[in-house]
Amino acid sequence: MNEIFRQVGEQLLLFEGWEHVTVAFTTRQGGVSDEPFATLNVGMHVEDDEDAVYKNRTIVAETLGLPIERWVCAHQVHGVHIEKVTKAHAGKGVRTYDTALPHTDGLYTNERQLTLALCFADCVPLYFFAPNKQLIGVAHAGWKGTVHNIAGQMVKRWEEEGVAPQHIHVVIGPSIGRCCYVVDDRVIEFVQKALANCSPSLYNETSRGQYALDLKEMNKQLLQQAGVPIQQIAVSSYCTSCERSLFFSHRRDGGKTGRMMALIGWR
Repeated sequence: MNEIFRQVGEQLLLFEGWEHVTVAFTTRQGGVSDEPFATLNVGMHVEDDEDAVYKNRTIVAETLGLPIERWVCAHQVHGVHIEKVTKAHAGKGVRTYDTALPHTDGLYTNERQLTLALCFADCVPLYFFAPNKQLIGVAHAGWKGTVHNIAGQMVKRWEEEGVAPQHIHVVIGPSIGRCCYVVDDRVIEFVQKALANCSPSLYNETSRGQYALDLKEMNKQLLQQAGVPIQQIAVSSYCTSCERSLFFSHRRDGGKTGRMMALIGWR
């Protein structure tokens, strides 16, 4: 499978398929944090030194050319709340965690001077773009956000903005792969309820009551269920758990680890 993100320097992976839009995902490399957050941890909520995290974020901002004072960050809770942001939100959660938008796992905007930024360490980053309405968005889909269909919720919000699903483009970014993600019966019950026609290929039983689940594929199928054309959904092949040198992984690292960041903004 051809990888849709290209690594640029130590710190960044870029998807370059959308005109005038920067779509980026950070690596764990090229920052200033110490173990167990070495080195480019951009998560403020993981007990790393806040000054180090801010320095790491500044490195990313300068490399991308997206001014850090125009970033908007959220206090992510594995929910499905989506916030439309404006220039009044610029800088939220950038310097300190307590100023981030509360209880929010999806961001979108139609304003040019903003960068939307969410943190990840195995969960699925979803980037959204509607060229005809100049909308961009990003969502955080762990298993809870996935089975409660944050992907479809974003599509619904954009329909309310006058964007038909067939005009929405989506990139599914690096996340934990089926190769490394095992869940139990309870999660699979949610999976089956979330998809009207749940494909058996989404998961397979690895031992009694244990299943390897493909979260990226599930989000892809939920987007199709919401009306997004399959040819407008691009999927990264990166597994954050497998690629130890590139990514932090909450599951692989036993919960004590840093965070990557998904960013989207206008060039």
